[in-house]
Amino acid sequence: MKEINNNFHLEPLPPNPLISIVVPSYNQGAFIRQTLQACLDQDYRPIEIVVMDGASTDHTVEVLKSFGNLPELRWVSEPDKGVVDAVNKGLRAARGDIACIQSSDDFHRPGCFSTVTAAFRDNPEAGLVFGDVERVDPDNRVVYSPRQARFSLARLLARQLYIYQPTAFFRRDLALELGGWNPDIPYVPDIDLWIRLAFHAPVVQCDAVLAAYRTHPGQRDQHRDRIYRDYRRMLELSKELPAASRRLRRAAQAGAELMKFRYGGPWTNAQLTRAAWKALWLRPSLLFSPKLPFYRLIPGYFTLTGWRRQWLGPKKGA
Repeated sequence: MKEINNNFHLEPLPPNPLISIVVPSYNQGAFIRQTLQACLDQDYRPIEIVVMDGASTDHTVEVLKSFGNLPELRWVSEPDKGVVDAVNKGLRAARGDIACIQSSDDFHRPGCFSTVTAAFRDNPEAGLVFGDVERVDPDNRVVYSPRQARFSLARLLARQLYIYQPTAFFRRDLALELGGWNPDIPYVPDIDLWIRLAFHAPVVQCDAVLAAYRTHPGQRDQHRDRIYRDYRRMLELSKELPAASRRLRRAAQAGAELMKFRYGGPWTNAQLTRAAWKALWLRPSLLFSPKLPFYRLIPGYFTLTGWRRQWLGPKKGA
């Protein structure tokens, strides 16, 4: 069954499309200089950087002023209604054919923009291009380099792969036509947009590290219960899922069950075991995916582990 509903007409891209990097910001003065400089150091032109700062109270504005009157950088610092409002204002203010929403504590790797534009050039019908990411700590040390499964809409819905925000480049006109970020789900608006884009245009996956995603205590993804709440609401509000194939609907349900292992709760061990089995029942291919914590399929796993430690002591080398 056809997964993509091509009811939006995408105009052909120009030979050298303008890339707009929308940067929502609030009190990220410690990191935003690197975010902006990584864009300016790219080997691709034309670009524009649109910073929507929510009236930061740290030294963010001083950093922005230090770039002078660069024609490729535009910024405002004014109160907003949060990150979703900032992103949507930035997307409307931008002029680019291709857009990316870059957090003010992350940064793009060299060659990212050239790789992305080549992918759009080779796939003119694409609505979204993404790649790999590296997780770095506050001192830019790489702590994790996740690699993704091959893209499919079913795998995206089932949480068998992730589209990390700083690696996602999309047709701005399509994103605006789809409504941009949804303010009703402020903790998962990026995931929601990627899914909606994937329902309406092809998605292209690049085999390249496009960006660095910074891990630090102030991140929004520390709000686990809110992320889980908004993810469930995202599925309830979806206009595309009710008309999708049974396979895709079941994949989305399986993904919601897998979300319990990272967000939400607190869940009991029994509840998580049931979630693991339900996800596997909904999507049997999870049996071969590292995204399913297999030990959770074993009832009483942690009770058995506790008894083992009590009787035999900790494992050697633990």
